[in-house]
Amino acid sequence: MQKAPPQTPLQKNLMRNKSGTNTRDRGRLAEQIAAEHLEAHGYRIVEKNFTCRLGEIDMIAQHLGQLVFVEVRSRGSVSSLNPVFSVDRQKQKRIIRAAEVYLGKRYREVPPARFDVVIVTLGEPAVVEILRDAFSADFF
Repeated sequence: MQKAPPQTPLQKNLMRNKSGTNTRDRGRLAEQIAAEHLEAHGYRIVEKNFTCRLGEIDMIAQHLGQLVFVEVRSRGSVSSLNPVFSVDRQKQKRIIRAAEVYLGKRYREVPPARFDVVIVTLGEPAVVEILRDAFSADFF
């Protein structure tokens, strides 16, 4: 696990008012922190919040010659249940189906791709963990 980049004033304000923020605000904050962390580690963000009728993908990036479909999960503290467990088989299927739609719309030939999960533990400082190849489309 690595520490995330320094927080912006918006991030600090959201963290201070944590009790007043809703789940969507915390999710947006986690996605912003995750994007900054990914970019700092060589990922190039191609698209955010790709949505189709079959599902949503939080981020799509290029990394090490692969197209990466990223699912961002957040938690309030390290003692909270690990959010990777909330990316169950049903959620994985929705992400994979949305990825298939994305690939069909954007590519003639399917590039090498993988599915990463990024866990953001909100706090001061936020802690970000990247799980590369967290799941595979081969299982479905």
